Amino acid sequence: MKKKLSIVDIANSLNISKTSVSFILNGRAAEKRISEELVARVMKFVEEVGYKPNSLAKSLRTGKSNIIGLMVEDISNPFFAAIARLIEDRAYKNGYKIIYCSTDNDTNKTKDLIQMFRDRHVDGYIMAPPEGIEEDVNDLLKNNLPVVMFDRYLPNVDTDHVVIDNKASTFKATQVLIKQGYKDIAFVTFSSEQTQMNDRLAGYEQAIAEAGLKTNIKQVKFQQNEDLIIEPIFEYINENHKRLDAVLFGTNHVGVCGLKVFKRLGISVPDDLAVISFDDYDVFQLYTPPVTAIAQPIEEIADNVITLLLNKLNNKTSLADKQTIIVPTIMNVRASSGK
Repeated sequence: MKKKLSIVDIANSLNISKTSVSFILNGRAAEKRISEELVARVMKFVEEVGYKPNSLAKSLRTGKSNIIGLMVEDISNPFFAAIARLIEDRAYKNGYKIIYCSTDNDTNKTKDLIQMFRDRHVDGYIMAPPEGIEEDVNDLLKNNLPVVMFDRYLPNVDTDHVVIDNKASTFKATQVLIKQGYKDIAFVTFSSEQTQMNDRLAGYEQAIAEAGLKTNIKQVKFQQNEDLIIEPIFEYINENHKRLDAVLFGTNHVGVCGLKVFKRLGISVPDDLAVISFDDYDVFQLYTPPVTAIAQPIEEIADNVITLLLNKLNNKTSLADKQTIIVPTIMNVRASSGK
């Protein structure tokens, strides 16, 4: 296996100091008054041998890797995948590359991933955090590493975050059903203490309370195996669908699982049950009838997230200044929610 050339190898081959080679490769030749002739010799040699600098070693010298760590719940989820792609495009145009990873909402896995990013000397972090990583994030902030959260945030961590108006969104969605005369409305969602899930539940509960109706809440545990999500939803809908007249799903993942349950049970939408889901998704438009959904403005979310981080990385805003950006959602009304 061919040995990778180092700065020392280049210096020895040209019979000059490794310090001079380092200054030239790092664009500091003029600052150090290194002659143009020597610069030309080094650059010609580097091109001939195909020298590639060690990015980790360079980050140690310069204090910048020009890499951003992006941590999401599941990179295969359409919502997170779309956000990640938009962030990657903006980052690349501004001289940064992205490393993605999925946390699976697992606290220990997330802690390991944060340490992996720290070992790679990434310049900043974008994350949709699980619970239990407050100490790790605070340690990043203490070390002047900018962190921007989106989709959800950690209440006890003072950092920038971009979220949607979750509570107002489910409040309005529940009202859409109530105004059409539906009275037994279920809210099926993941069991979670994350901020976005708590707010969605609160919006549903507020609308139900103001209408003087009774809540019907089914919370299921998030699982990697979709069958383990479908089964408790199946049991709940099978037992209760004859007394319910509408269902609001708390996420598109739960919504898709719920539609599969309806198919198994032969439930007609909206004749048997009216349906609205959080997080619009292509599948909802292809379903018969098309499903009413709360759409998150993905481009606006991504743009705000990467702008906040780039401003911190480029010293346009102080690391000490923290911003909260709340973005409104869009209700895409379709046939599934109407009588």
